[in-house]
Amino acid sequence: MIPASPCIGAEISSLDLSTPLPKAVISELELALNEYLVLFFRDQELTTLQHKQCAEQFGTPEPYPLVKGLDECPEIVPILKLPDELVNFGGVWHSDTAYLQMPPRAALLYARELPAVGGDTLFANMYAAYDALSDGMKNLLADLKAVNEAGKPEIADTRVHRNPDPAKQKLRAVHPVVRTHPDTGRKLLFVDRAHTTRFENMTVAESEGLLEYLFQLQVRSEFCCRFKWQKGSLAFWDNMACQHYPLNDYHGQKRLLHRISLKGEIPV
Repeated sequence: MIPASPCIGAEISSLDLSTPLPKAVISELELALNEYLVLFFRDQELTTLQHKQCAEQFGTPEPYPLVKGLDECPEIVPILKLPDELVNFGGVWHSDTAYLQMPPRAALLYARELPAVGGDTLFANMYAAYDALSDGMKNLLADLKAVNEAGKPEIADTRVHRNPDPAKQKLRAVHPVVRTHPDTGRKLLFVDRAHTTRFENMTVAESEGLLEYLFQLQVRSEFCCRFKWQKGSLAFWDNMACQHYPLNDYHGQKRLLHRISLKGEIPV
């Protein structure tokens, strides 16, 4: 296991995810995920079914609500940008589907077709973001809740070419700004630029100054790692305690990855 940065991420070698893993290995990977928040695997050869079966060893897969999944496996959604498209899917810092009452606890993203160069993904540690706050700011945020909406333009605009369900663009959920991780018991900052619109019982105007401060804090370079994809790479991340940002620097080239998400719980 090789750390990807001092703060987040680790690459794991010599592990074949196409076959069932021993229970001891699954337990070790779950512990590693709690520690590093995102695990990277290279040189995997997975069919769609094997991708799903791999995910099922760590939780219950669930469909993505806004874009249709694969016909043969509705829980897997294609993350696709075609050569003639200028906007990439989800191209802003975010935690997946924070507008759901129970956002996914984790996701597994598998690279199938990549540009010759570009298309890396950044990941950021939300424990580190919370720990960096002053005691006064922690006290201020302790009892605040935030409104998260599927239709916030920052993220909704990246889905337009995927024909999202208009009704589901109205999905929204209110979550604690400071969330306690159910496995580690640690506190983390649970707002994100893509979905969080305001604090509960406050206006957008009243909320935007503090939210902008938090959004910038969350993605400070020392809290991040950068993953360079190769065909057959797989990233497995904790969707509660980390955020990610797919770079959009490969215009004129195709990029296709398959993502499957694992059912989560109500944030507290």
